[in-house]
Amino acid sequence: MKIAITGTSGRIGSAISAAAQAEGHSVVGIDRILPTERTESDRERFVVAEITDYDAVLAALAGCDSLIHMAAIPSPFNHPDHVVHNNNVVGSYNVLRAAAEHGILRVCQASSVNAIGLSFSRAAHFDYLPLDERHPPYNEEPYGLSKWICEQQADSFARRYEDMSIASMRFHFVCPDRETAAKFFNFETPEAAKHLWAYTTYDAASRACLLSLEAPFKGHEVFYIIAPESTMDKPSRELAERFFPNTPIRGDLGGNASFFSSAKAERMLGWKHTLE
Repeated sequence: MKIAITGTSGRIGSAISAAAQAEGHSVVGIDRILPTERTESDRERFVVAEITDYDAVLAALAGCDSLIHMAAIPSPFNHPDHVVHNNNVVGSYNVLRAAAEHGILRVCQASSVNAIGLSFSRAAHFDYLPLDERHPPYNEEPYGLSKWICEQQADSFARRYEDMSIASMRFHFVCPDRETAAKFFNFETPEAAKHLWAYTTYDAASRACLLSLEAPFKGHEVFYIIAPESTMDKPSRELAERFFPNTPIRGDLGGNASFFSSAKAERMLGWKHTLE
């Protein structure tokens, strides 16, 4: 398969590209800058393009069989609100529209747990725990809003182009391993609690994206791609009772179970966070 991957100069895009090549796929890496530590090979070539430039995106996707869209501004910090929102929303629309124009039917795009409002909100607002894809959005800042709109755009494209299969991946803090995430999140504070002590490894994110390109579904589906355990050793129910005492528990929070359910990804993609 010839896979277009946006954001290949970034950490997640680079990991996905490496995983795709290891599986025998060829990659067209698309980013606004060239990667500094890789050179083109028989399996990977690079295209410099801004995702907000539709014509450039359309040209870059020519001849590709599928698309994994990871390019985005990854937080509401360091850029003005309107820049974060407009870059992410326009970029997502452009790659979806360009894919449709080229007849690319398998698309995966990066969403975020923040699509419902989470890490960057003023305070956590959860209707129940653990969270699943049915939970309503309460986002209030430009990054989370942009990711929620990207999901709505995918719904619209899937309605218009009925043979398309689009997966929106809700990652959180993609990093090498649990130990790395724990250094950032293992605090019993309201600020840490907004992150729900969750993480996703590069390997798990990469496998989920590649599996979504061949999974037997049509239309648009949203998936939580989160490790099955939190970064904390303290029991999750104790943390929930302390920080979210009025939030109903509707699923298993035994031990240090994650505050997110990735059951849908396991069921529909055949994905597991950690290979056994």
